[in-house]
Amino acid sequence: MSAPNEYTAKVDKTQELSPQQKLEGLEEILRAVKTSLLTSRDPNNGQLHARAMAPASHEKLKFAFIANKDSGKLDELQHDPNVNISYYNHDTTDWASIAGKAKITQDQERIAQLWNPGLKAWFGDISKETGDETKTGDRTDPRVIVIEVVPESIRYWKAKTGKLGQLADVVKGAVTGNVAAPGNLVEITNGEIQLVHGLGSKA
Repeated sequence: MSAPNEYTAKVDKTQELSPQQKLEGLEEILRAVKTSLLTSRDPNNGQLHARAMAPASHEKLKFAFIANKDSGKLDELQHDPNVNISYYNHDTTDWASIAGKAKITQDQERIAQLWNPGLKAWFGDISKETGDETKTGDRTDPRVIVIEVVPESIRYWKAKTGKLGQLADVVKGAVTGNVAAPGNLVEITNGEIQLVHGLGSKA
C-alpha cells in the first residue's frame, strides 16, 4: 500500500475515532441523504452503471433495496456481485462510499419487512395486459426482489464547517501553501463492520 498523500494524511481521522463515533458520523450522512447511487458492472463490456435508489433499510450496516426482477441490474449483479453504494449531500458536501457484495432474494418474509404501499408505483399493475394475474405490483408480485448489500469497506467524508468555511480553508491553503483540510475522512474497517453484523445477529 502506498503512503498517504499530504491531503489524506491531514484529513484522515480514522485512528482518532472510536468505532461508535465512526458509525454515528456515517448515520448522520445516511439520515440526511435519502437516495443513494448503486453502481454495478455491465457483464458485456465491463462498463460501470449507476442508478439512483433509496434503500428500504440500512439497519446494522446491511443495505437492502426493493427492485424489479425484470430490470437490467439483475443480470449485472448475478454476473458480478461487487457493487458500490454512494451518497452525497449537496448542502454540506458530506459523502459516503460503501463497497460490498450484493445478493438477490425473493424471501417473502424479508419483502414484507421492507415493503411499503408506495413501492407499487414503481412496478405497476400489468396483470390485465400480460394475462398474468400475479403481476399486480403488490409485494407478492413475482417481479419484486430484494437486493441486499453487505459492506466490506466504508469510507466517508464530513465537512467541519459550512461551504463558506470550506472555501476560506481552501483559499488560505492556496495563499499559505498549506494543505487545505475542510473536513474529516473516516474509514470503517471490515473488522468493525463484521462486529456490527455480529451484534445484529445476537439482537
